[in-house]
Amino acid sequence: MRLLIVEDEKKTGEYLKKGLTESSFRVDLAINGIDGLHQAMSEEYDLIILDVMLPKLNGWQVLQTLRSSKIDIPVLMLTGRDQIEDRVKGLELGADDYLVKPFAFVELLARIRNILRRNSPSSKDEATIQIENLQLDLLRRRVYRDSEAINLTAKEFSLLELLMQRKGEVLSRSLIASQVWDMNFDSDTNVIDVAIRRLRNKVDKPFEPKLIHTIRGMGYVLDIIDENEEL
Repeated sequence: MRLLIVEDEKKTGEYLKKGLTESSFRVDLAINGIDGLHQAMSEEYDLIILDVMLPKLNGWQVLQTLRSSKIDIPVLMLTGRDQIEDRVKGLELGADDYLVKPFAFVELLARIRNILRRNSPSSKDEATIQIENLQLDLLRRRVYRDSEAINLTAKEFSLLELLMQRKGEVLSRSLIASQVWDMNFDSDTNVIDVAIRRLRNKVDKPFEPKLIHTIRGMGYVLDIIDENEEL
């Protein structure tokens, strides 16, 4: 597994690189946002560890540029601020997880392995999931609708996978948050709604039949139902 660390604090960056190398990862280190973005877009990585407060280009800008460029490498954000707004912002931009400084190295390592495990096709029982004209290729991590390839971020892919695996079940926002983000969200945040809206715009809006539905007051379901039946 190859990782990229984007961290401007030299001691922190070198410490993380040494620890992760000793944990059998291949690790590259960038010390500012511009260099980190360039490496992320020109090299192949399994995961990026991205600090928020970076010179030249901050972590939010790096993440936003990656996602807008259809680069879905999993991203673990690091920050010195433990604010719910920061965590929500990172997740809305497409981050896969969020860790507040200072942190124990063992926790970082556990989160990295958890993200990689969630995104590994080797843990899947089936190679593909298909519902109507929507197909999920779990081995290649690709999505097709009417045989047309659709670009999803790693988090969007995991969200769609959950909905398809549990076709016909109404999934609450809290269940989606725990299963896809491995976190518990406050009820007044709209991270799940934003993620569902983005997913719909990619896999549902341009196609028929509509598959992702809102069940008011309950959550979301992926199924073939009449729009008039939504509660």
